[in-house]
Amino acid sequence: MSDQPIPIPQPANPDSIKDQFESFVELVTILRRECPWDRKQTHESISHLFIEEAYEMIDAIEASDDKEFAKELGDLFLHIVMHAVIAEQRGAFSILDVMKKVQEKLIHRHPHVFGEISADDEETVRKNWEELKMQEGRSSALEGVPNALPALLRAQRIQEKAANVGFDWDEEADVWKKVYEEIDELRAELDSGNQEKIADELGDVLFSIVNAARFRSIIAEEALQKTSNKFKRRFMSIEQSAQAMGKQLKDMTLQEMDELWNKAKEQGL
Repeated sequence: MSDQPIPIPQPANPDSIKDQFESFVELVTILRRECPWDRKQTHESISHLFIEEAYEMIDAIEASDDKEFAKELGDLFLHIVMHAVIAEQRGAFSILDVMKKVQEKLIHRHPHVFGEISADDEETVRKNWEELKMQEGRSSALEGVPNALPALLRAQRIQEKAANVGFDWDEEADVWKKVYEEIDELRAELDSGNQEKIADELGDVLFSIVNAARFRSIIAEEALQKTSNKFKRRFMSIEQSAQAMGKQLKDMTLQEMDELWNKAKEQGL
């Protein structure tokens, strides 16, 4: 490392995507060489941060905050470049390889745009996409669904991929029939005291509910997030109301708290 300040990379043309990109990659490369913290990082040590940044980006989207959205996209972009620089330093691949591979994939999987295949609707595009994946060497239509996805989202992605190859209900009524069937099986198991079987049946209920959501084009993960946020708003309102009354929740009855809950609900919280 040099004792002198390192010159900050500057794009030849600040309005050029190419120049900005090259100077940013150079900046990250310098940080990997000169900063003790950045130099120490590995793919594994920062992988969890990537997930955190992705969720922060989702928060910005849901808040319709474009300023924050742009910032969080930048944080994700930093992680992508950082991983690519680390990979290049260990002789695996470079950011150029990353861009080439994704470009090749996009062109290959869009024959209806860059080829002579016809696809006039979204459903046809999805089915063609899955068929092309199988042609690329995948042994299962379910390959590519990360195990680390949130459980509800993973369930929905698995169901979508199965549906894309025809493994799906024809009628929504059958979907709900399956939901009620799974609930009945859970009820029957509750009296057994067998926690493993109860958990298994509960999982089946949740999976069937996700499937029902998918049939209605509802993303179950997002629906539950919204409900969790709604619960949080109302519960915090109860806490504030109790504080204004000079009380603490632990000293209140469930009926008293429920009354405050209903008031928060009436207020549209």
